[in-house]
Amino acid sequence: MMLILAMAAALVQGQGTRVGFYSETCPSAESIVRSTVESHFQSNPAIAPGLLRMHFHDCFVQGCDASILIDGPNTEKTAVPNLSIGGYEVIDDAKTQLEAACPGVVSCADIVALAARDSVVVTRGINWQVPTGRRDGRVSLASETSGLPDFRESIDRHKAQFAAFDLNTQDLVALVGAHTIGTTACQLFSYRLYDFNGTTGPDPTIDPAFVPQLQALCPQNGDGSRRVDLDTGSGDRFGTSFFTNLRDGRGIIESDQKLWTDGSTRAVVQRYIGETGSQNFNVDFARSMAKMSNIGVKTGTNGEIRSVCTAIN
Repeated sequence: MMLILAMAAALVQGQGTRVGFYSETCPSAESIVRSTVESHFQSNPAIAPGLLRMHFHDCFVQGCDASILIDGPNTEKTAVPNLSIGGYEVIDDAKTQLEAACPGVVSCADIVALAARDSVVVTRGINWQVPTGRRDGRVSLASETSGLPDFRESIDRHKAQFAAFDLNTQDLVALVGAHTIGTTACQLFSYRLYDFNGTTGPDPTIDPAFVPQLQALCPQNGDGSRRVDLDTGSGDRFGTSFFTNLRDGRGIIESDQKLWTDGSTRAVVQRYIGETGSQNFNVDFARSMAKMSNIGVKTGTNGEIRSVCTAIN
């Protein structure tokens, strides 16, 4: 399995990134990031899905350049899609340690990419080799987050958004599989439970036996900030139960459930269910994460190595 994943990582190296980029300049880089993620995870498991989402949202805006970390008015961090992202403190902690060990060497963008991988590992998911060598971007605009995928959009719309970054339908389904860990707020899906699309009932794609359970968690006019597992029954463990839930009409987010109801993505979901489903998903997820992590990578003089991840040098 590790040989397959190493080959998958090697296939998508490019734009100046490569596995082991810091092997000579900062040999402890990856171990420092991993131990930092592990330490924070012990006290706050919610950082794991936050770090995964952070990497995704960073790469889809200005490329994988840590622009999501920059503080200030009207930056990506202040945009509505990013307000609920957690785990920034993990990146800051890792950066502080790396600056002490190897000043001015390891980029914030690489820390984000490595921490995303490590967040999967600590939730008992797959391990893979992460190409590194990114530099940090200097531009961060809230307005540019408008292109991030929205949970009410169609699968065709999502496929077009992913295709713009050379990510195909399989990449889309595999990467959405990150929702096997983490939670979402009632306010982002409770509309599916009551008078859906102007009807007098719930979204018909939800398993009828599941509706009362969700309504109990998210009563009409209740606390919209209440958090619910995206992968019912396994929200803290990385695996393929998320896809089984989609098959069974138990997807929480509307766009997640559409991966099953849309014919163009159902076949990929089916690949991740059954006897070989776990192996298929692990290999595909690792490959897709490595591909995504090379979106718009800045290398050489195109970018910088920030000494503090929240501020441009």
